[in-house]
Amino acid sequence: MDSTGAIPGEITTDKRGQEVLNDPRVNRGVAFTDGERDDLGLTGLLPPRVLTLGEQAERAYSQFLEQPGPLAKHIFLSLLQDRNEILFFRLLDDHLREMLPIVYTPTVGEAIQQWSHEYHGPRGVYLSVDAPERIGDAFAATGLGPDDVDLVVATDGEAILGIGDWGVGGIGISIGKLAVYTAAAGIDPRRVLPVVLDVGTNNDTLLEDPLYLGNRHKRVAEERYDAFVESYVKGATAHFPRALLHWEDLGAANARRVLLRYKDEIFTFNDDMQGTGAIILACVLSALRVTGHELTDQRVVVFGAGTAGCGVADQLRDSMVAAGMSLDEARSRFWALGSKGLLLESQRDRMRDFQRAYARADAEVAGWKHEGDGIGLLEVVRQAKPTVLIGSSGRPGSFSEDVIRAMAEGCENPLVMPLWSPTSLSEAAPADILAWTGGRALVASGSPFEPVTYNRTVHVIAQANNAFVFPGIGLGAIFARASRVTDSMLHAAASAVADQVDPTSPGSPLLPQVESLRVTSAAVATAVARAAADAGVAGADLPDGDGELRRAIEACMWSAAYPPIRGI
Repeated sequence: MDSTGAIPGEITTDKRGQEVLNDPRVNRGVAFTDGERDDLGLTGLLPPRVLTLGEQAERAYSQFLEQPGPLAKHIFLSLLQDRNEILFFRLLDDHLREMLPIVYTPTVGEAIQQWSHEYHGPRGVYLSVDAPERIGDAFAATGLGPDDVDLVVATDGEAILGIGDWGVGGIGISIGKLAVYTAAAGIDPRRVLPVVLDVGTNNDTLLEDPLYLGNRHKRVAEERYDAFVESYVKGATAHFPRALLHWEDLGAANARRVLLRYKDEIFTFNDDMQGTGAIILACVLSALRVTGHELTDQRVVVFGAGTAGCGVADQLRDSMVAAGMSLDEARSRFWALGSKGLLLESQRDRMRDFQRAYARADAEVAGWKHEGDGIGLLEVVRQAKPTVLIGSSGRPGSFSEDVIRAMAEGCENPLVMPLWSPTSLSEAAPADILAWTGGRALVASGSPFEPVTYNRTVHVIAQANNAFVFPGIGLGAIFARASRVTDSMLHAAASAVADQVDPTSPGSPLLPQVESLRVTSAAVATAVARAAADAGVAGADLPDGDGELRRAIEACMWSAAYPPIRGI
């Protein structure tokens, strides 16, 4: 008990009556006991029956199942979260595999598209490029102090999943991401903050929609954008100096520039680049346990050399360097294709800065077959003979039978990763990939796919979902009170994920299953915290042994349960 009379884990509140029921972080509906109802002024405001959290969750699940489709289910869960946060997370915990695609990708994309029309109340912080001077006021209005926030997820809504620019509705991706942080890694939902940076939108559908709730102008130019982001970073770090600033779904023109600007100065992380890179590295490390080869033996084709694709290439390249290769040698193991085909030195002036490192010399490919303006995927696969094929293109069906068969001719167990989601935009279906390779391919997809039976072997398809890495990265970094997120912490996260499975049995997945997310996150957090200490960026004193460290991390993971509550 502290000087205020509160006992550990107890919630105290000065709210009474309807105010209690209107606060989702305090409200527990008909689970309030008779004593709590008397104490909090709830007498007569609730039906007399008292239910347990488990009974509430059972009823809520029945209501969830009655919803007519994924969007309706998403709205149902959002309204539940706005009414009773603990019950929401209990329901999510009980049905994680079923509900993760509803609260996060892919259904969150549809919810974001309908956000202005389905708006049902505020959650998070809305910052406008037209009023940067009000950023401090906005953070102050949350009522949260400098020690109250561990994690802030911010988006500008420009590159939402695979659906593009949805402006202020992008707040939905920040909310969804934080829900996964809590469900998967036990990040306390009372200590997080979703943010949208409203810099306008280039989506004419939104600008012409009279119900659109964001700034009704085009996205601002780079100079003004950067100044606004700088104001956000200064405001966020001033108000919440210990918080990890997570960037989500920024557009390709901004994401890399923003990360490079701040990653060595503040406690920050970009999941689209660093998280995606870590989960793909985990897939590769897992696959190597099947093939028996080394990371430095791999030849990688990246189809879709955008922010995510090149971010993945960067992380794999840096891991090769850490394994003993020179930077130039590691870079030579990658063939990256953009909208005009294979990236070539002669096209450097038309490339983004992050693509230039992967441009191949024109002389090297002088004898390669061209398709239209460039060298296509099939020719690259035939000539480069890759062991790893990564799809981050948004071009459904681009991993054709010819491409996959050509890859299988030069590789016994090709690792094929059609990563684009939703499922309708996947570069190939896992069932086809396995059929075209005689069951020899190792497959990880961006969207969830059902197991595939080929030649009487059931192949469980790994979903290369960032949810296996970013929650644990956040938890470990926060626990260690890290000042930065280093490359070594990301590599430690990838290795920890790969270590959670044994992929050597026929048909076994390369990654863990969704049901084991919390176990995986605890393992990732342990590895990340230790890597932070080894890198000299940890501000906390960590236990010496990894077993003791993991137990300490698991003890601090929030879980969905009603703690004692008392009025003050």
